[in-house]
Amino acid sequence: MKRIALLLLIFAFSAPVFAQSDEDGVRDAITDYLEGLYQAEPERIERSVSKDLVKFGHWRSSATQDYRGAPMNFEQLKGLAADWNLDNRQGLDENTPREIVILDVLDKIASAKLTAQWGIDYFQLEKLDGKWMIRHVVWQSHPMGD
Repeated sequence: MKRIALLLLIFAFSAPVFAQSDEDGVRDAITDYLEGLYQAEPERIERSVSKDLVKFGHWRSSATQDYRGAPMNFEQLKGLAADWNLDNRQGLDENTPREIVILDVLDKIASAKLTAQWGIDYFQLEKLDGKWMIRHVVWQSHPMGD
C-alpha cells in the first residue's frame, strides 16, 4: 500500500513538470524562429522549423494598400533569416516586440502566437522524436486601422 501511495505522489508532482517541459520546448522553437530572423541566424530556423513548413502571410506597407499574399516554404524562410536583418538593417533593439503566447499544448501538437516587428504569427507545431518543430505559420502585418 505504501508503494502505491508513493508512486501516486511521485506522479502527482511530476505531471506538471512534463507539461512545463513541453511548453518550454514550444517556446524554444518559436524563440529560435524569431531570433533566427532578428539575429540573421538561419541555423536557428534549421533546428526549430520542419522542412515540410507551410507558411502564408498577409502583408501591406500602409493602411491605404490592400493586403498581399505571401506564401513561403522552409528554404525560403531560411534564406530570409540569412538576409532580412543582416547588419541590423531593420533597426531592431531591446524594445522590438518579442511576445510569445502559448495557446495550447497537447502530447503531439501545439499552437502559439507571436507578436514581432513585422506583425503577428500563429503557429501550429508538432512534436517529432521528442522535439517541438514548427509545421505551419499563418501571419499578417500589424493592423494599421482601416
